[in-house]
Amino acid sequence: MRQWAPLAAFALVIAIVAVALYHPADRTVYSAMVGKPLPALSAPPLLPGKPGVSSADFADGKPRLLNVFASWCVPCAAEAPQLMALKQAGVSIEGIAIRDTPAAMREFLARAGDPYSAIGDDRTSAVQLALGSSGAPESFLVDGHGTILLQHVGAIRGDEVAAIVAAVEAAR
Repeated sequence: MRQWAPLAAFALVIAIVAVALYHPADRTVYSAMVGKPLPALSAPPLLPGKPGVSSADFADGKPRLLNVFASWCVPCAAEAPQLMALKQAGVSIEGIAIRDTPAAMREFLARAGDPYSAIGDDRTSAVQLALGSSGAPESFLVDGHGTILLQHVGAIRGDEVAAIVAAVEAAR
């Protein structure tokens, strides 16, 4: 019986590895700011003629999305059509551009479309970190009183647009 113990131990290790491969752990980093007031933030305008983003702007009674993105971010480009669909559905979207340049942003918006009513310049990612965002793209639904209601990690997919529109409507 002892002679089979190493084989049984090896089979157990293989079974554990197989289960871990088929059911990986969720490593998504969620913000601790959900359910809390938007932190005091101020991101100056990235582009001339388009305002920057300030936490004071979010206390006007209108819910909106705050989208953390960048022109160099491939998933951000993939998300662009969904953001345009949200804009067409009446969702107000403000952007925080992380580690970006005006020239690259103009090119990105010309190629992908511009759903943003404002774009704040976050060259050091200070605003991104204050939001509890760990990457790009990420979107936060902020109610009209400045409270973060939900966070969407990663690119918004086409099948998620209706749910986001519904969440914005529910926040009105």
